[in-house]
Amino acid sequence: MDQASILKIAAEACDDKRAEDIIAMNMQGISLVADYFLICHGNSDKQVQAIAREIKDQAEENGISVKKMEGFDEARWVLIDLGDVVVHVFHKEERGYYNLEKLWGDAPPEDLSFGVN
Repeated sequence: MDQASILKIAAEACDDKRAEDIIAMNMQGISLVADYFLICHGNSDKQVQAIAREIKDQAEENGISVKKMEGFDEARWVLIDLGDVVVHVFHKEERGYYNLEKLWGDAPPEDLSFGVN
């Protein structure tokens, strides 16, 4: 499956669980870790876990291999490795603290104009 499709499936899973401030960053040529980062946050531990679970479930239903998921039990920063796309699901407080958008500020945003808030 192509990267754009993986990004869309993950972003829609975030939106389905009412994740906030969903953004995608094109990391090609910037990071060796992944070609895209998808970043969002939830307002409670339960919401963060629900978002992460939905991403994992939707990925698996669409034949996307979930390479690794870290931080689920703590629900402060859940990292979901979908290969070329890495999803960061933060608790609102943690997102502001780590501020990946600023850390990777040279990464251009990727268009998510397919119905995601």
